[in-house]
Amino acid sequence: MILIVLFLLGIANFAMHKAVLESGHPMIERIGWMRPGSTVPISLVMEFAILLSTLLFVANGWPGLALVYVIYSALNAFSAWAVLTGRI
Repeated sequence: MILIVLFLLGIANFAMHKAVLESGHPMIERIGWMRPGSTVPISLVMEFAILLSTLLFVANGWPGLALVYVIYSALNAFSAWAVLTGRI
């Protein structure tokens, strides 16, 4: 059950990340390796690596990392909200 929740959080993280990349925010435009115009933004690869490693660790007996990923997802949601609503 916990793996399903983590996977769904991962999908949400990818969606938020993609929305921020495509927002046209000046902060994103200044960071060259995060520009959505590149073939695959490195930040999306890093997002995938974080999700994959969390899923593998939790599946192999490290359930405490699930809480860390939930906190990471909450921080991502707050950051995406701040960027997309123009608060930053």
